Amino acid sequence: MRLRNKPWASEKIGQYPHYVVPNPEECKGKWNEVFQNENPLHIEVGTGKGQFLLGMAKQNPHINYIGIEVYESVIVSALDRLIEAELPNFKLLNVNAEELEKYFTKNDVERVYLNFSDPWPKKRHAKRRLTYKSFLQSYENILVDEGEIHFKTDNQGLFEFSLMSFSEYGLLLKFLSLDLHKSDFEGNIMTEYEEKFSQKGQRIYRCEVKYRESL
Repeated sequence: MRLRNKPWASEKIGQYPHYVVPNPEECKGKWNEVFQNENPLHIEVGTGKGQFLLGMAKQNPHINYIGIEVYESVIVSALDRLIEAELPNFKLLNVNAEELEKYFTKNDVERVYLNFSDPWPKKRHAKRRLTYKSFLQSYENILVDEGEIHFKTDNQGLFEFSLMSFSEYGLLLKFLSLDLHKSDFEGNIMTEYEEKFSQKGQRIYRCEVKYRESL
């Protein structure tokens, strides 16, 4: 994906600390104080322009959401949407997904969403895939016991890799669809990529997995 440079993005992000959380490492273990409630927290890793979480936050006001996006030029689009919507249960982090444990601790998060992640198709890049075992370990270290991952992609290769990765890690499969838009799944919120790919007739794959209860 080629990103359009937005040199003004950093300054704008800094103007909205109540939406794009500054110094999120200081919030580790205290996200209920940031949102000022005890509602469960769901995060999306690679939130892009924010369409998915915006829809989720509107649909579920009793759940707190954090969108994580490393690129300033992308997250600023999510910020624009959030400014317009003024949702109290949706915040953004402009950080790298490889460093989640800097910002969250065990039991901070109830669910992780992975939507249309970069497939990194070359075999030598497998470790960069967000469903690789090192990422699964990182998610486990911030999730509640039996926390969940909800995963969507249009890429069959990534989906097959991810199912194998989930299985090898010991995750339990709760839901599986090999063609989401032709299934009876209800309440689906589409991402920007999902809209684009589905309009072209491409199949959307989706699954839900959960971690086993700690002994």
